[in-house]
Amino acid sequence: MSTPLALIVDDEPDIRELLEITLNRMNIDTVTASDLNSAKQYLHTGKPFNLCLTDLRLPDGDGLDLVAEVGATMPNLPIAVITAYGSMETAIFALKAGAFDFITKPINLETLRQLTKTALKLSNTNSELHGATTQRLHTQNFELLGASPAIQNLRTLIRKVSRTQAPIHITGESGTGKELVARLIHAQGPRQEHPFIAVNCGAIPAELMESEFFGHKKGSFTGAIVDKQGLFQAAEGGTLFLDEVADLPLHMQVKLLRAIQEKSVRPIGTQQELPVNVNLISATHKNLSQLVNTGKFRQDLYYRIHVIEIDIPPLRDHAEDIPILATYLLNRLAVQNQLTKQPVLTDAAQLALCKYSFPGNVRELSNILERALALSEAGIIKPKDLNLSSSSQATKTNPQEVKNNPQLDTLPLNNHYPTTGLNASLEQVERQLITHALETTHWNRTAAAKKLGISPRALRYRLEKLGFDPDTNFPTRQV
Repeated sequence: MSTPLALIVDDEPDIRELLEITLNRMNIDTVTASDLNSAKQYLHTGKPFNLCLTDLRLPDGDGLDLVAEVGATMPNLPIAVITAYGSMETAIFALKAGAFDFITKPINLETLRQLTKTALKLSNTNSELHGATTQRLHTQNFELLGASPAIQNLRTLIRKVSRTQAPIHITGESGTGKELVARLIHAQGPRQEHPFIAVNCGAIPAELMESEFFGHKKGSFTGAIVDKQGLFQAAEGGTLFLDEVADLPLHMQVKLLRAIQEKSVRPIGTQQELPVNVNLISATHKNLSQLVNTGKFRQDLYYRIHVIEIDIPPLRDHAEDIPILATYLLNRLAVQNQLTKQPVLTDAAQLALCKYSFPGNVRELSNILERALALSEAGIIKPKDLNLSSSSQATKTNPQEVKNNPQLDTLPLNNHYPTTGLNASLEQVERQLITHALETTHWNRTAAAKKLGISPRALRYRLEKLGFDPDTNFPTRQV
C-alpha cells in the first residue's frame, strides 16, 4: 500500500511546519503551498493526493475557492479548512460549500490527528466502502426500499452527504424513517466501524439531560453512585443521532451548542473538558425555523445543526413504492411470527393500500399489515382485514391526489410471491415492476427506465442482475 499524500495550504510558515511535522509522524507524505495559485497547480499535476488542508485566508484569494475547485474536479478528495478561533460562521459556510471538515487555530494536534485518520479512511476506501456497505446493510436488515424517483433521489443524497463531517439535519413527518436515513448515512461513511448512538430527546427527563448527554462523576449529585459515560463519549469516533431535537429545553440547547462548537464536553462534577470526536445528525418532524421565530429554539443552534438538510418525502408522495414495502414488511412479520406459509395481499387489498393516504407513513403501513395479518384467514389479506375505513384519514395533502395518481392505476397487482425468503421475494417484486414497465412501453428500455425513475444504465444493470436474457426475454426490436 502506497504512502498517503497530503496537500497543506497556508501562508504562515509556522503553521505549515506544524502540520507537516504532525502528518509526517503519522507516516503521511506532504506537499506544501503558501498561496491559492500554487495549491491549484499542485492539484493539477496529477499527484494522488489523499487529503487537503487549507487555510481560508490566503494572500491571493479565498480558501473557499480551493474547496470549490476540489469539489468540481476531484470530488473524492477530502478537503478540510483551517479557520481562526471564533470564526464558526465561516467554518459552517465552508462545510456548506463542500468542505469535509474544519479545524480551528490554535490547532489542537489530537483533533488534527483524528480528522486526518477519518479523511484518509474515506479517501483510501471510497470505492470499496459502498460495496462493503451494501452487504452490511443487507445483513443488518435495514435498507431504503423503493424504486420511485423520490427514493432514488434520496439514496443519491445519502451517498453524497455520507462523505462529509458537517452536521446533518433530517426532516420529515412521523413514520417516514428518519432514523433509518441516519443509520444509512453512518453506514456509508468513514465512521461505519464506530458506534451509532441514537437518542430521542423528548424521552429524557429534563433534570437528567445534562448527565445523559455529557456524563457525570460519582458523588456529583444525589443518586450519582458511580461514574457515568455520556452519550457524546459513548459515540466517540462514530455518529450521535439526536431524534426529535426540537424537544430539547432551552438550557440544554445552550450546552449542546457549546459541545458542538468546542468539540468537547464537561461531565457533571468535573472542571476538565474532554475532547469528543463525533458526527452529529439531528432530526425532527417539527418546523425548526418556526420554532426559532417563536423563541422556542435557539437561532445559533439552528444554524449549527442545520448545515445540510435532508427532507424525507411522505409515503403518499411515492405511493408506487407501497407494493415493495408491503412485501418486505410481510416477509419480516412472517419471520418474526415463525409462519410456515408466506402471507400475501389480494389484488384488491394491495390496490386499497396504494390509494390510502397514510398520515402515519411507513410506520402506519407496518402497523396496518401487522393487524391485518392477525385478522386474516390462512395469511390471505383482504381489504376488510386492512380496516382502512376506520383508520385516521387526516393528511396534510388532499387524499384525492393520491387516488388520482396515474402510476398507481398501472401497478401490477400480482403479489403471490414464493416463500423462498426475503431476498427472493424482493427480487420477484423488482422483476415484476420492471417487466410491467417494459410491457407498457412496448419493450423500449429507455422509456421503461424513465417510467421506473432510474437511468437506462441502472436498468441494464438490474436486467443483468435479475438474469434477463436479451435474446429470449425481449423481442428483436430493442433500444
